[in-house]
Amino acid sequence: MPKKPLRPCAEISCGNLTEKAYCKTHEKIGEENRRDFTRKYNRYGRNPEINSFYQSSAWKQLRSMAYNRDNGLCQRCLKQGVIQLAHIVHHIVEVKEDWNRRLDIDNLESVCHVCHNREHKGTPRG
Repeated sequence: MPKKPLRPCAEISCGNLTEKAYCKTHEKIGEENRRDFTRKYNRYGRNPEINSFYQSSAWKQLRSMAYNRDNGLCQRCLKQGVIQLAHIVHHIVEVKEDWNRRLDIDNLESVCHVCHNREHKGTPRG
């Protein structure tokens, strides 16, 4: 399989070409930017009650149970006959829509990043 073409570093005024978003010189800046974005989103963009739920041991245990139940495979890809590893345990009915179903294992499915992003594409945050 051919390699991806090189592209310019995402750092302003850096002309170095790289396979990733940032060149070797600036990759630390990229990691810091990602961490800052995630920290700010979790602090200001996400509902604090929902954010604390996703940090709870009850959620972590249930997420592990759902992942094991689905054998670590993306359930949506599997329905199409494609075997793909799951990376996310997804709430079918979102937590912000029905708080009472947040710990219902029947409301969870293991999905890959592509299926998860397809599910949330164009959905407003908040």
